[in-house]
Amino acid sequence: MKIFSQVSHLSEFKKDLKKLTKRFNTLEGDLKIFIEKQLNLYHKLKIDNKGIFQIPDLKIEYPKIYKAKKFACRCLRDGAQSGIRVIYAHYENEDKIEFIEIYYKGDKENEDRGRIIKYYKK
Repeated sequence: MKIFSQVSHLSEFKKDLKKLTKRFNTLEGDLKIFIEKQLNLYHKLKIDNKGIFQIPDLKIEYPKIYKAKKFACRCLRDGAQSGIRVIYAHYENEDKIEFIEIYYKGDKENEDRGRIIKYYKK
């Protein structure tokens, strides 16, 4: 089932994912489920389960940059409150999702704003 016309990711995201997958081996599958469930609910069905937030104060008009705080990682016991954070861009006009960063909040507190600005600041 294809929900968005395009789903892509930055090369840094791929590195983040590869590194985290060594610790949380279900992560790649969890990411697919996240797209099908969370992103579909939020962006397509307009249902807000309070798990996805637009990142404030970036001064980026388009695309909108979001942080997902509810990410179900089957390796971690806490279900949707796993501590995995996903940062992504949503290009509404193009129906496109681009993953920017994935991290475990036990490793770092917040998203890499430098990375976001490097790729999305016009």
